[in-house]
Order: sequence, then C-alpha cells, then structure tokens
Amino acid sequence: MASLNPWGKLDELDNERLMARRKTRKRIIIIAISSIVLVSIVIGAVVGGVSHNKNKSSQQNDNVSSMTSTISAVCNLTLYPDSCISSLSPYAAKGNALKPQDIYKMSVLVALNELSGASDNFLKSDTFKNINDPAAAKAIQSCHELLSLAFDHLNDTLSVAETSLLDAFDDLKTWLSSAGTYQQTCIDSFENVTSNSAIRKAAGQNLNNSTRYTSNSLALISSLENSITSLGAIGKRRRLMGYGDDDDDEYPSWLSSSNDRKLLQKSSETKIKVNVVVAKDGSGKYKSIKAALKAAPEKSKKRFVIYVKKGVYKENVRVEKTKWNIMIIGDGKDATIVSGNRNFIDGTPTFQSATFAVFGKGFVARDIGFVNTAGAAKHQAVALMSTADESVFYRCRMDAFQDTLYAHSNRQFYKECDIYGTVDFIFGNSAVVLQNCNILPRIPMSGQQNTITAQGKVDPNQNTGISIQNCSVMPWGNLTGINTFLGRPWKNYSTTVFMESNLGGFIHPNGWMPWVGTTAPSTIFYAEYNNTGAGANTKNRVNWEGLKLGLTSKIASKFTVKPFIQGNKWLPAAGVPFMAGL
Repeated sequence: MASLNPWGKLDELDNERLMARRKTRKRIIIIAISSIVLVSIVIGAVVGGVSHNKNKSSQQNDNVSSMTSTISAVCNLTLYPDSCISSLSPYAAKGNALKPQDIYKMSVLVALNELSGASDNFLKSDTFKNINDPAAAKAIQSCHELLSLAFDHLNDTLSVAETSLLDAFDDLKTWLSSAGTYQQTCIDSFENVTSNSAIRKAAGQNLNNSTRYTSNSLALISSLENSITSLGAIGKRRRLMGYGDDDDDEYPSWLSSSNDRKLLQKSSETKIKVNVVVAKDGSGKYKSIKAALKAAPEKSKKRFVIYVKKGVYKENVRVEKTKWNIMIIGDGKDATIVSGNRNFIDGTPTFQSATFAVFGKGFVARDIGFVNTAGAAKHQAVALMSTADESVFYRCRMDAFQDTLYAHSNRQFYKECDIYGTVDFIFGNSAVVLQNCNILPRIPMSGQQNTITAQGKVDPNQNTGISIQNCSVMPWGNLTGINTFLGRPWKNYSTTVFMESNLGGFIHPNGWMPWVGTTAPSTIFYAEYNNTGAGANTKNRVNWEGLKLGLTSKIASKFTVKPFIQGNKWLPAAGVPFMAGL
C-alpha cells in the first residue's frame, strides 16, 4: 500500500519540535493571554494620558514599541511565532494602537495575500507550467479548486471579523480549519506524483508560508476566544450554533425549520412540494441529477428541493459551491442510486474521484444511495465527498471499498446511514458526527487489512474530528482471518472517538493500527467511551499515549453534536431526527 498511499507520512521530528514549543508556551499562556487583552485595553488610556508631556515623535515611538511587544506576545501563542512576528511587525511600525482582534484581522489579510501569490504560482510559475506528467497535471488542477475554496473561507472569516467577531468564534474556527485543510489537501495531492520529486517539493514550498499564516490566524482566534471566556469579558455569549436549552430536544436550531422537518419526515410515497423532479423514465422534468442542479438558483437562501425517483443514475454529480441549500430526496437508499467508477488506479486523484461531491453549503440528502463501483483493485475510489458546511445526510447509503466516505472539511452530520468499505473508508478533516449509522467493513483485496477511519487533523487548533456515536459496527460478509481496526492516524493530530456504539467481535483486539512504524504520535486523540459488543473489550488495546480509554462523560460529551458541530442561525434550517448529547 505504501506505493499507493495518497497521503504523506507523519513527520515525527517536526511533530516533536512543535510539541516541545507548545509545552513551553503552555506555562505562560494564561498570563500571556490576559496580558494581551489588558494591554490592548489600557494602551489608549496610557498613551492619551502622557500625550501632553511628550512630543509627537516620542509618542509615536512609544506606540510602536507597545505594538511590537503586543504582537510578539500574541505570536508566541502560535505554532509558528517567527513567521507570525515577521509578517505582522510592519503593522506595528504604523504606531496605531491595536486590539487583539485587529491583530487577528491583520493575520488573515497576510494569509490571504500569501495564498493569492501561491495560487498564482501554480498558474504562472515555470515549475508548474507545461507539465507532461498526467498525475502532476491532475494535482495542479485539484489545487486550483482547493485554493479557491481556501480563499473563499479566509474571505468569509475576514468579513465576519469586521462586524461580529465576539459572536462568531465557532464559525471562524471552522472556516480557518477548513482553509488549512484545503491547502493541506493540495499538498497531499502531489504525493502520488512519483515520477517528479522536484515538483512535489516545489508544491510544498509554494504553500509553506500560506499554510503557516493560516495556522497563525487560527491560533490567534482560538487564543482570543479563550482569553475572553476566561476573563468573563462578555459573560454568557450568544452561541451561534443556536441550540435550545433543552438537551432532550431532538432538533438543534440549525436543523429546526418546521417545514423542513415535515418535509424530511414524510415518507417517499407521500406527495411533497418539490421544485423539480428527476426521473429516468421521463416522468419528471429532468432525466439527470446534474441537469436538475444546473437549474437550481445560485446562492439561494431558500431551500431548493430535488426529488429523484427510483433508479440507477450513472453520473458523477457535483453540487457546486454556488448552489446553496439544495435538498435531494430519493425513494430509498437502495432504490435511488447515484453510481460512478472514478478511481486512483485509472488516473483520477482521490479528491476528484467522488461519485457525488458536495461543495455548496446547507446541503441535505435523504433516502438516496451513493456508490463507487470501481472495486477494491482500483484502490482509492470515493462514493461520497462533502466539503460543504452544515451538510446533512439522512438515511443514505455510501458504498465502495477504499476511501468510501470523504468527510473532507467544515461541519457535517450523518444519521441512520449505511457505510460500506475496506481501507480508511471514513476519512477527512471535517468536524463530523455519525449517529445511529451502520458501519459495515467488507472483504478487502487479498493481503489488505481493514481500517474504518483515517482522520486528517494537521493543526492542534483545528476544531475537527470524527465522532461515531450510537452506531453499529458489524461485518458485511465473512471477515474471518481479516484484521479490522477502528482506524489509523493519518496525520499528527488525528482525532477520532467511538462512543455508545455496538462493536462486533471481529474488531482486532488492538483496536487501532499505526500509520507507519509500530506506534502513533503522542499528539493524536483517539478515544472509546461506553461502547458495547464483543469488539468493545479494551483489555488488549494498543498502548499509545494518545489513546484515551477512561474518558469522563464530561469529556465524551464534547464530541456530541451540541458542542461539536455548531450551526449558524442565518443558514436555512434542514430538519433531521437528532440526539443532542450523550
């Protein structure tokens, strides 16, 4: 599998270096954060109080000195303090008093500027022009789209920061986490360019600064939130995720529209009001899902409902990023099927291989199946990929072998879905909860082992992870003699939790499998909580520092939907039965 690995190996030395730096900073973080906030508050008063006793030049020097100190203190909370200080110091020379949120916004502007230059390089640099290697050309094609998505997310964080920073921490962390993920996916896409090591290296170097600047912005917004919360500066702040106070409510408010609830809960046989109908037999307005999506409005704030009648639709479908609030309803996960066969072996990168790919925010699917028929021998072949914020999949089927479900980025929720696969078949770097789903490992290629999850968190400040709650993990077929693991750590900060789920006895006693070598980075967060079934016995689990087997309910609850995948009040609702907590 090493030669077909679509992702880079873990850099243990770099990881240890970063962790050592973070441990050192932890000892001063509370003092530093408090100082930042306090300094920003008093700077204006101090400077104003002494202005009558100093000339203009002296006052400006004092301002510059104060700002330089503030920027240094803030940057020491990031993973890359040197790049943070060097990129933000020019703003201190202007001598204007800066609050922490001003420094944060400047950091986003720096990241945007750097990302714009890196994106241009993929278009204009001689290194990336006139590429003869098909794999490299496909990687560059993926990068164009990924960096465009990253640029959009950085712009979104900047526009929100201009108006309501204190009310939008959840959104800002999500979008910055996703911006970092898009850039990392671009870098990872070059790992399969085996014939040209120079272009792989150049791609990484091209995005080196932009990934660091994005990480710096994420660290700053996380630290700012922590400081405000710890100092009680805004009391009980409004939570944009918009949940009610009743933990037993099955519907968080971002999935709370009564109309959408009724729509989703109606049976397939019940006539419902839809915008367009797709039918292979010609009884609908369109015969293909792609044609119906093309007719959907751009950036609509209202729900656009597409009803897809039973049948197998052999097409690769994309819900483009400008198609907001699309709802697709089928006649059942085994009756309405979208089928494709794009795969890595035949030359399609993992990111482009999905039978059904979702980019437009607010997407909802119900009672429909997504299948990639490429087969185990074709290796990476995605059935469903979502990179859409607030995307929901209810009573759906995802069916493939390796890399079946690509929960790429942003916030996602899966309810009562059936997910089939072999190697890393639930993967990505979104904040995702799978609830009441059937997870069904199947027979892999000869010599392969099954790994259910491969989570891709690359930055400790990202609010991402895979949370599998109240699900059933059972074999699909006879897996006797085939090792099946709960997951393996794709990246240094991989975060995955299995809780309150039924684990079949076919799960390997070790539970988890290393990505490389015999162990895992100490920085991962793997956890098992209150699971049942023969496979839930943790007596012989791997002895990894990052594997937590004794979680308290308080910690486990952090990975439930209520705190983990927040919703925005300004997004249209899309109802689905829901368990808010443990």
